[in-house]
Amino acid sequence: MTHTPAHLPAHPVQHGGNLHEAARLYRIPYDQWLDLSTGVNPHGYPVPPVPAAAWRRLPDDGDGFAALAARYYGAPDASHVLPVAGSQAAIRALPALLPHATVAIAPLTYSEYAPAFARAGHQVAPLDATRATLPDAITHAVIVNPNNPTADYAGADMLLDWHAQLSARGGTLLVDEAFADAMPAPSASLASCVARPGLIVLRSPGKFFGLAGVRAGFVLAQPDLLDALLDALGAWTVSGPARHAVSAAFADTHWQQQMRERVTAAGERLATLLRAQRFTVQATPLFCWTADPHAHALHRALAERGIWTRLFAHSQPASVRVGLPASADDWTRLERAVAESVHVIDARRAR
Repeated sequence: MTHTPAHLPAHPVQHGGNLHEAARLYRIPYDQWLDLSTGVNPHGYPVPPVPAAAWRRLPDDGDGFAALAARYYGAPDASHVLPVAGSQAAIRALPALLPHATVAIAPLTYSEYAPAFARAGHQVAPLDATRATLPDAITHAVIVNPNNPTADYAGADMLLDWHAQLSARGGTLLVDEAFADAMPAPSASLASCVARPGLIVLRSPGKFFGLAGVRAGFVLAQPDLLDALLDALGAWTVSGPARHAVSAAFADTHWQQQMRERVTAAGERLATLLRAQRFTVQATPLFCWTADPHAHALHRALAERGIWTRLFAHSQPASVRVGLPASADDWTRLERAVAESVHVIDARRAR
């Protein structure tokens, strides 16, 4: 029997995008909400029409999908890439393929990792991402880079040094780069290094390309580990329509360049908006995060105005992640709501 480590929350894992819950809690009709809770690019890739054959035929691993992903991410070749049904599938399956040991995971990061490793029999310890040398007791480590939700970003040199430390212990470094596509320094990705033993990189087209609904992701690692993971997951992990959508997005370099510029500007605009209202903010191009003392109150006040953000109520202190609005009207609505919310927060404090 495994026990939940003391630093793990006892509450169920929650995620953004739970808009039906917001509608129920605040009694605002579902279609009247502005959902900024996910960090997914609101300007999704315009997927071309899906060929009829993609619906009729079983997905074919000989279609070059893994090779296309290897070129886009900069992996050594297709043998180092396994398409999966979103990163979530890999997060659930990978811990069982690694030797039982102590795994270091940041206390505030993507919330599926710690429970997945604990269920597989690993001991979970908090990761201090400011330490150059990992404690001797740590055999595996997981880092989301940039981190979701705090937006902290670790450089490639430090991560490769961590990997060397863990590899010497027979351990593994797992780097989740789900939000890396939009970052201004893609060269910091470790995708090109995955031929090294004990290094796993997860990538997802869902965030930057705005294709979260296709449920596609990629595991980049040594072929032997990918073979074991494929055996655990089974055949046809990514559907034909999803392969069609992601392949088109990977091939469209013009869209990618324009979108990186667009979301970078939007992320800066969002950070400026929040800082102008005296919130302390950390940011990526796709979301902002604040652990300001009034973050919880901001989440509540925005929700009362039909704007849904991601609340991390169990972090210390409570914190909030805010994604990008899609349209000019959405930006105006958010700007007005944040200003009104600050007024409400100030009034409540004065009572």
